[in-house]
Amino acid sequence: MPTLRDIRRKIDAVKKTAQITRAMNMVAAAKLRGAQMNMERFHPYATKFREVIGRLVARVDKSATFELITPRPEVKKVELVLLTADRGLCGSFNNNLISTAERFLNQRIAEGKQVSLVAAGRKGNEYFRKRKYPLRKALTGLLNKPNYDDAFRLGNELIELFQAGEADEVYIIYSHFVSMLKQVPTLIKLLPIEPETTTGGALEYLFEPSHEEILNDILPNYVYVQILECFYQTAVSEHAARMTAMDNATNNCKEMVRTLTLVYNKARQASITKELMDIVGGAEALRKK
Repeated sequence: MPTLRDIRRKIDAVKKTAQITRAMNMVAAAKLRGAQMNMERFHPYATKFREVIGRLVARVDKSATFELITPRPEVKKVELVLLTADRGLCGSFNNNLISTAERFLNQRIAEGKQVSLVAAGRKGNEYFRKRKYPLRKALTGLLNKPNYDDAFRLGNELIELFQAGEADEVYIIYSHFVSMLKQVPTLIKLLPIEPETTTGGALEYLFEPSHEEILNDILPNYVYVQILECFYQTAVSEHAARMTAMDNATNNCKEMVRTLTLVYNKARQASITKELMDIVGGAEALRKK
């Protein structure tokens, strides 16, 4: 049975842990506000950009050939970009993303396709590096401060792989931020770019200088914008997941302190009662003599 000193030491340790988790919760909350503000500013632009590109691609003449929107006759090689956090202590955030990626890779391998993985995040890299999956590249630090330069470099590399025939399809898995309590692992196709499927009336666009020149110029930008949007969404989701996890951890620490304090008080009372009984018993023995 633990002594009073052992219980007191454990109570002090849990209290120190609660201080750490409370501090991490406050840091995550501060980072979340900045990241969420950037995401909300960029999201309308990315949504409209995606909408316009989808409609432009849908209006492309069948005789015209644009490499980034032309599906391959046979898909043999699939490239996957997985976005995860560089750090843990954010609940099941990283595990959910990794599980989604693993299911996707296993499905493509079962279909006889050759797969390749870019792990953008230390947690995803550590997981897949120890397993049989072909890890082509590992990146870190992308979610600390999402920016266009990182999205441009990654997007340009993926476009070059697609154009060189090293990848017939390119996908990305990121965490879609729904609310503070819900972040959904999401899979989207980056390449080839697919036309928008709408049921409404078609919009007419006037092109200057020409349809082909405009598409050749903005199609790569579409990939960069999509990647940057995924960066923002995943960064906000990470901070929200860590904030929630640290809040739960702090509450669990408080509950554990209450439980241990009760155990401590009971043990202390039992010790005092035993000492009193020993004193009374000794006094009674002396009186009888």
